[in-house]
Amino acid sequence: MAAPSNASAPPVGEALAGTFRTLRRTWLLGTALLSAGAFAGAIALAPDGSDSPGRALGALLFLGSSVHVAATGWFFTLPEIRAHAAAHRGRYVVAPVALILGTAFAAALVPYKQLQWALLAFLAWQFFHFQKQNLGMAALAGVAQRAGSVKPLERRAIMLAGAGGIAGLLVHPELLQLGVDPPVRSLFPVAFAVFACGVALGFYALARREQRPPAFIAIYLISLLFFLPVFLFTSPYAAVAGLTIAHGYQYLLIVGLVSGAPRRGRSGMTGLCLMAVIALAGGIALDQASHLHGSPHVWERALYGAYLGAVMAHFVVDAGLWRLRDEFPRRFLTSSVPYLLKP
Repeated sequence: MAAPSNASAPPVGEALAGTFRTLRRTWLLGTALLSAGAFAGAIALAPDGSDSPGRALGALLFLGSSVHVAATGWFFTLPEIRAHAAAHRGRYVVAPVALILGTAFAAALVPYKQLQWALLAFLAWQFFHFQKQNLGMAALAGVAQRAGSVKPLERRAIMLAGAGGIAGLLVHPELLQLGVDPPVRSLFPVAFAVFACGVALGFYALARREQRPPAFIAIYLISLLFFLPVFLFTSPYAAVAGLTIAHGYQYLLIVGLVSGAPRRGRSGMTGLCLMAVIALAGGIALDQASHLHGSPHVWERALYGAYLGAVMAHFVVDAGLWRLRDEFPRRFLTSSVPYLLKP
């Protein structure tokens, strides 16, 4: 009997290229749709005024906030990440521990009414972290589409628009549901002007770009216009919840792709399932702690402070692991998602 012919089977290289194209499109389309859907869902489901969110919006926020923060813990299941952290203990060990212990101590001792002023600084850092991720998403979209990373003018536009949005939130703390009264409310129009200048600069920079693939344009505009709801809505959830959900879902998507990459001694499905378990279990713990700020018990307020510290530790760890200009993150991510960094 003649051996079956493999003439119709695609070469291994061609099959791998097809898989990479599918994964690349999954990230590009998924990032755009999840971001747009996050804003649309938050606006549609937002309660009136400062009322509590309904079950649907609460579930979206849970995934986009606590679960996405906890997902960072998955990285430390990898030997190469633990080795890198051991070689850079300041960022990956000392700073996270100091942040968690320091904020736990502060929240236990400082009344929440006074602590809210410190929360303004925490939230400013959080939204800066959001915009840095937006910048990274736009840069990655350009590279993945072979259109080049973001140009210096595009980068400045995204960060300027972000600065205007962050300033708008800080001078209008009701949008953050904080009971503080900063004497700078009159600067809200100035914050909008800064945001508008960033957007105008961004459109100008985009018009100057030679290669403008649709997927890059979509993610670039999401990054540029990210803080627009801050200036459109007076409801805290309509103005802010979409920012949190979009940021978290962007992160979960790309971490899902990284964790789903096959590794020595671990299949892609094993890595993805492990990440999901860590993210959900850690997310539940963080979510429970996030509501303890008004507790009469010192230890519960300390848990709330530890929650804040864990979120800040997430900022610090991520800033190192995703910094592609450094050798280790570039090598690690290129081996995990080559279809994005070397399309």
